[in-house]
Amino acid sequence: MNNFCVFAGTTEGRKLVEFLITKDCMVTACVATEYGSTMLASAENLTVIEKRLDQPAMEILFNSDDFDLVIDATHPYAAVVTENIKKACTNTRTSYVRLQRDPSGETRTQEDLVYVPDTVAAADFLDKTEGNILLTTGSKELKELSRISGFAERAYARILPMEESLKLAEAAGLKTGHIIAMQGPFSEKMNLALIESVHAQWLLTKDTGTAGGFTEKASAALKSGVRMVVIGRPPETEGRSFGEVIKLLQDLYGYEFVPKVTIVGIGPGSAKAMTGEVREAIGNADCLIGAGRMLEAVKGPGQPAVSLISPGQISDYIHEHKEYTSFAVVMSGDSGFFSGTKKLLPLLERCSVKVLPGLSSLSVMAAALGLSYEETLTVSVHGRDTDVIPDIRAHRDVFILTGGDPDIRDICERLEKEGLQDVRVHVGERLSYPDQKITSGTPADILKGRYEKLSVLWVENPHAVKEVFAGLPDDRFIRGEGKRGLVPMTKSEVRAVCISKLALHDRCVCWDVGAGTGSVSVEMALNVQKGHVHAVEKDADAVRVMKQNIEQFHLKNLTLIEGTAPEALNDLPAPDRVFIGGSSGGLKEIIALAREKNPMVRIVATSVTLESEALLTECLKEFEWKQTDVISVNISASRKAGAYNLMTAQNPIYIYTMSC
Repeated sequence: MNNFCVFAGTTEGRKLVEFLITKDCMVTACVATEYGSTMLASAENLTVIEKRLDQPAMEILFNSDDFDLVIDATHPYAAVVTENIKKACTNTRTSYVRLQRDPSGETRTQEDLVYVPDTVAAADFLDKTEGNILLTTGSKELKELSRISGFAERAYARILPMEESLKLAEAAGLKTGHIIAMQGPFSEKMNLALIESVHAQWLLTKDTGTAGGFTEKASAALKSGVRMVVIGRPPETEGRSFGEVIKLLQDLYGYEFVPKVTIVGIGPGSAKAMTGEVREAIGNADCLIGAGRMLEAVKGPGQPAVSLISPGQISDYIHEHKEYTSFAVVMSGDSGFFSGTKKLLPLLERCSVKVLPGLSSLSVMAAALGLSYEETLTVSVHGRDTDVIPDIRAHRDVFILTGGDPDIRDICERLEKEGLQDVRVHVGERLSYPDQKITSGTPADILKGRYEKLSVLWVENPHAVKEVFAGLPDDRFIRGEGKRGLVPMTKSEVRAVCISKLALHDRCVCWDVGAGTGSVSVEMALNVQKGHVHAVEKDADAVRVMKQNIEQFHLKNLTLIEGTAPEALNDLPAPDRVFIGGSSGGLKEIIALAREKNPMVRIVATSVTLESEALLTECLKEFEWKQTDVISVNISASRKAGAYNLMTAQNPIYIYTMSC
């Protein structure tokens, strides 16, 4: 079992300890203070040494514990400690690695920025200035800084709320009212508030890098007009980044790096609408990923945030950036409600993943309207070609995610055009924010307004009826004349049987070969509202009539292809169901192509001639089927004969059902 020693005086050091204690190894973590000890996780394979070690003490430790590797993750300013660790490793022949924090690299062009090499130089510079000073370098430097002229009156020190720190502040001569005992991280807003409260004209800090909050201090100083004095970092001649150290441990010891990823639903937008669990996950993450507008709303001070939306890009970034051990991927609304979570999860199989729900816009809207949503149909038209009119006809309550004004206008115009002008429409804007707005009225009322992006709609239709589409009356269809008389149409009763035999489900991809007027195509499309129907017809007169039928039924999930089968079928998607009403002699080729595209296809074909009946019977024998069924339908219809009604027989129809 490997044995490691980590001098864990920084955030990166603690992260490294957290990584190692999950592996089959022993870890000794060295920290200088009790505070540092409390920041470490506990584990059976972790030993914590809580005291400052000089070089001889380090050598004793290294000799007694026989470490495979010592990792120096001390603070960039702890130059003496780093030198002692290196010498102790050299003298004991122990392998040594320096984990080096990346500098901030920011604000170095600011005119009011003064760099000094050390604390002595900082005291010398500030001694020649006037005005109050906010000290953010910690408590250990206060003694050296106390020689600044007027120190007791001018200086205000922000230090950790620890007994040792308070004693050092008092020993340096600071007044009680000039001691600010707080624990970070500190946001730009907090730094601004402190600067203003002490009327500071100078701010003393160290270049602690982004992880140390330098960026927030620099931006606050710039906004408030305060001049910064920065103690420059001691030069480091060697060192590896956190990601490089992780890779080294992988290469040397085979330790797999498993990033922790929490996918969080942050609700409709307002920070107050986030759950406590989500806020905690965001605050604990090393890196946030998501859309820019959401990151701005949730990221903490100094917290790395990457603006990415594509699931593939998010996954690639997580797997490539080993400098971060934990990620929070922020999703708007609820993580399981029209969210990118569904596509992202399969790409994170090599990660430790947790999904946290958020407050959905549906629940916020329902609460605002005082409605229940247990039977509400949810639909999204945001970036999707979705026809919601059939849904509104069939459901009393429909909730719609939109892309804003264009989508809302299109839906309301369609509602008016298609006889649904009496439904009640509610538009929800900026849900969960203080300026949340709900606009209600008829479609005509809603068309008078303008609405924000990502608004939502709730449509109430008290007259909703969910129709069963099987055997619609023949007079519902436009028939039309062709060169050879009326365009062929599968009659209502036969159509009802064929639809039943097709055993459709709402996501079916269907072919209708030899569609004629399109009566079967229309009924299939009405039944597979989340699927699609591809209708093939070669006759120009039939094509003209079918276009009229598609338009009058307002079908967006029915595509007409003018051509001859099987050639016209080659580029179509694999079918779940195929109806063959006419084949023009290509029956076997049509069936073979459908089976090739989908070995599980279900086919229903009709025959009114002895020749096509014989050909279909051959297909039953020639192809291997899991199940077949043949029925003969004989229909007689009544007709008036004076005062009487006589039954008139129609041609018998043979209906073949073939399932692979």
